Formats: sequence, C-alpha cells, structure tokens
Amino acid sequence: MALFIGIDSGTQSTKAVVLDLVARKVVAEARAPHTLIAGLPAGHMEQHPAEWTGALEQTIAEVVKKIGPARAAEIRGIGVSGQQHGFVPLDADGKVIRPAKLWCDTSTIAECALITKKIGGDKAALRHTGSLILPGFTAPKILWLKRHEPANYKKLRHVLLPHDYLNFHLTGAYFMEHGDASGTALLDVRKRVWSKAVINAIDPKLAAWLPPLSASTESPGVVRPELAAKLGLPEGVVVSAGGGDNMMGAICTGNVSPGVISASFGTSGTIYAYADQPVVDPAGEIAAFCSSSGGWLPLL
Repeated sequence: MALFIGIDSGTQSTKAVVLDLVARKVVAEARAPHTLIAGLPAGHMEQHPAEWTGALEQTIAEVVKKIGPARAAEIRGIGVSGQQHGFVPLDADGKVIRPAKLWCDTSTIAECALITKKIGGDKAALRHTGSLILPGFTAPKILWLKRHEPANYKKLRHVLLPHDYLNFHLTGAYFMEHGDASGTALLDVRKRVWSKAVINAIDPKLAAWLPPLSASTESPGVVRPELAAKLGLPEGVVVSAGGGDNMMGAICTGNVSPGVISASFGTSGTIYAYADQPVVDPAGEIAAFCSSSGGWLPLL
C-alpha cells in the first residue's frame, strides 16, 4: 500500500489531504489559516512565508496523527500546490529577507511601466514572455524591492514563488517548474526559458538568483530527514515538483488536452483551458501560461 499527501497553500489557508490511490479515497484531511500583514499602505498585500511553513507543518503533522504511525509508514510522496506570483526573497543562506509580496499586491504599477519601457513596450513584452508586465506578476515585485528597499535588495540571492518555498522548506532544494514560472513575467513561455530581456531590464545579476527550471514530472528531492522525524513521516518521502494552483487545478479537473475548460473560484477567480501550443493574446488580456502537463494554459 502507498499513501500520498496533497498540500494546497492558498492565500487564506493551507489544506492537507492524505490520499489512498488504491482505495481511491481521502483518508485524512486538515486545514490551518494564514493571515495577511495588517496596516500596510493601500495596494500592498503581504504575508510572511513563516505563515506558510508553519501551516504546512501543522497540517502534515495533523493528518499523520489522524492515520496513525502504521499507516504513516506507507506515505511515499508529497505534492504541493500554491498561490501563484508571490515574491519570496531569500539571502545566500536561504533565509527570508522580508515578507512576500502576493499576487494581489498592486503596489508595483510604476515598476511595470519601467520594465515595459526598458524592453521596448507592450508588444516587446508579449514577444519576450507571452504576457504583459502586470502588477500581479513577480518580475515587477523584484524591481520594487530594488527601488524601495535597496538594503534588502543587496541581500537577495534566491528568488522563489510560494509553492517553491514550501518545496525548499521540505527538501532544501532551489527549484521551479515551468507552469508556476510562467506566472512570473520572467519566463519566455514559448521556449520555457528565462527571458534575458526582462531579467536585464531589472538587473543582469538576477539571472544567477533565479532557480533551475524543470518539468513538473521532476522532483526537487525528498523530505529532509530531520523534518520527516519531526512530522512523523518515514524517511525518503519524495516531494514532487508540484505547481501553481491553477496548473494543479487543471490536472485535477482533467484539463490536460484540448477541449476542456476549467473555472476556479477562491480568493480569486480564473478560467483556463489546455492548449498544445503557445496561445499569446495580442491584446494581452489572456495570460499565456505554461501548463504543468507539458502544454500551455491560456488563462483569463
């Protein structure tokens, strides 16, 4: 028998389930809330990544306790789905420099304009990345840190997204899969490589601070032994690449071939469909994301 843990780290909470794939049922579940940082200026929406790691550990420990040690020994893998676009800035030692600016943070309008101008305008943005440079995406958040918090920016050595940071917490590996990476405005979605034009518009040094890119079928590693012992997990539990919540939602709803449309309504609302080739909207109203199943995921 083999059990698997699924994690969804959203804006408001983390949810964990234990899946028995043979019996095709959920055998345990748990939830832990997150809070937004209060008192910030208008347009600023931030959370401390410690909220996510604390909730991750709490929910895993809770579901492990519910199934008991005998069944916990059957756990073989963990997969993490997370809110997209958030900027988690880490120093050379992997320590969080400041709270993460979230997908719903709109304080970076000026930075969007600066990046767009530097790369040659909206059409150039679509050519280099497949999407416009928008406040919700990660790229302008990095430039915001450089312009508004230079002391913190000098410490920056690693850039991760929320679900990547949870994978890092679990495994110690810096890693990003193509689907979630396509929501950064730093990825050329056609080629699945980092966009040199956007990187250079922010800071050429940024290229060294972005994590390796991978397909969603790859794994960043196994749960760190000391963390596994703390949570009641067996050694060697594999952590999957996971992905952004929309990309994982597409897979879970069978949206992995043309002809299927999924709608997701949570803290935000999205509609998306699988495509077997890049779909770049000339008006920039549809996000030209990569899917986490090898294709693309145009999203509105």
